[in-house]
Amino acid sequence: MLPLILVWLILSLSKGKLSQSTVEEEFVEVAELQNDVASTSDLLFTVDTNQVDLPLLQKDYFGFKEAVGYSESRGFYHLVNKFGYMGKYQFGKSALASIGVYNTQNFVSDPAFQEEAFFAFTSRNKWLLRHTIEKYEGKTIGGVLVTESGILAAAHLAGPSGVKRFLYSNGTRNFSDAFGTQIKHYMQKFGGYDLSAVKADKHAGKKLRREISNGQHQA
Repeated sequence: MLPLILVWLILSLSKGKLSQSTVEEEFVEVAELQNDVASTSDLLFTVDTNQVDLPLLQKDYFGFKEAVGYSESRGFYHLVNKFGYMGKYQFGKSALASIGVYNTQNFVSDPAFQEEAFFAFTSRNKWLLRHTIEKYEGKTIGGVLVTESGILAAAHLAGPSGVKRFLYSNGTRNFSDAFGTQIKHYMQKFGGYDLSAVKADKHAGKKLRREISNGQHQA
């Protein structure tokens, strides 16, 4: 049943029949079905991001986050891979610590928290890379047209320092993760999204920490 829902959703999106709110509602329903499937097993999953096709979405923040999440885990909030990366966006412990999440016990079981964490992480990376984005956006590095969204997707893969090394070396220092996915691949795959809805925020992690300390999240 799940694949049929995904096919229907993708076809509807490609024909322009769904509103933004409807898209979000349908993806929530699909995600809930995916979570039901994932929660029936205690197995650790492995996703090769080089072999994942992206769903058809608008080139805005919603489309960006869903495309990244689909590429990382096929959208499974409950997924933990064999290297310990967690959730829809496959966060590692060090990445979560950078936005104030140190106790990951309940992180995988809280989809809303994962979405907030991804937004905070992207917002903080946008601040950390603001000068890099200004300097390199629109240039071609290593055969790839550099865009803001490509930089931020690559930062999700390799961290801000990995992105800087790639750009400063003119593409010769090309980080690869454990599955062989390269910065260059992410920068190209997720280029051209409008991320104006994400403001560069130095304190995004602190805001998330305050939510945790106020009991809004239990992770």
